[in-house]
Amino acid sequence: MAREDMIMASQEELRRLHVIRKVLERVIKQVRAAEVLSLSCRQIRRLAKRVKGEGDGGIVHRSRGKPSNRRIDDQVKARAIKLYQERYKGFGPTLAAEKLLEGQRMQVSDETLRGWLIESGDWKRSRKRRGHRQWRERKEHCGEMVQMDGSHHAWLEGRGPACVLMGYIDDATGRGFGRFYAYEGTQPAMDSLRSYIQRYGIPLKVYLDKHTTYKSNGKASLEEELAGIGPLSEFERALRELGVEVIHAPFSPGQREGGAVLWDVTGSVGKGDAVTGHWEPRRSEFVFRGVLAGVQSKIWGESEGEG
Repeated sequence: MAREDMIMASQEELRRLHVIRKVLERVIKQVRAAEVLSLSCRQIRRLAKRVKGEGDGGIVHRSRGKPSNRRIDDQVKARAIKLYQERYKGFGPTLAAEKLLEGQRMQVSDETLRGWLIESGDWKRSRKRRGHRQWRERKEHCGEMVQMDGSHHAWLEGRGPACVLMGYIDDATGRGFGRFYAYEGTQPAMDSLRSYIQRYGIPLKVYLDKHTTYKSNGKASLEEELAGIGPLSEFERALRELGVEVIHAPFSPGQREGGAVLWDVTGSVGKGDAVTGHWEPRRSEFVFRGVLAGVQSKIWGESEGEG
């Protein structure tokens, strides 16, 4: 049993209390607190007055533990469920609500009835189908946006070390660029980006997936929200310092049709082709020679003699 001096508050109310305390301590202004909490300045003033007069308990909502004034009587709820079971079994909540209004003059919203029927086990929640995604138009100018992705594939078919292709595609022209690395991570992403910039310049936007290398999974702290910044990965921070806008795709850019053109460029490598080259430990990169050097040059846009 909770002690009498213990305050039962939700996580959101605790968050509000922390911000209101900073307002009362004059650490931040009411306008900034309103932005952080998505409230109006009038609501901030009201909360600050209550916390100042009542202590931390003033942050708790006044309706906590009280029945709603708009609550429908339990007898009406029981009658609606009984009528549904006896007369409208199998009807959807929307149609059943219409029949209750027509036949029994019982006005219940379809969503209220849906909740009652789910609670009683007479209706199951159905999942909506995802909307169809339309293909967007390509950008008009070279360098306006670059799609970037790490492609995990048995590039050497067991005849060499496992590697990942860090690939770049210019959205307007479809021009491909890439390098092979031992893994997909911050260092390969940084190094491949540096190589891309040295050859083609800094793009305006980079289109990425939500791999942990490219997007931080951490939650922004309250201090970060107050400062107007969110949690950034090292790669995002580097792009931000370069003035590059980051766009996170809901799926891997390599799954797009344009990505397949780049990833399939190694199709000319046959099983009988020799794999020669050397490993570059400093850059965690495999530098190919011979047949694969030519394939690599197609991806990189370099001459065959370069590493």
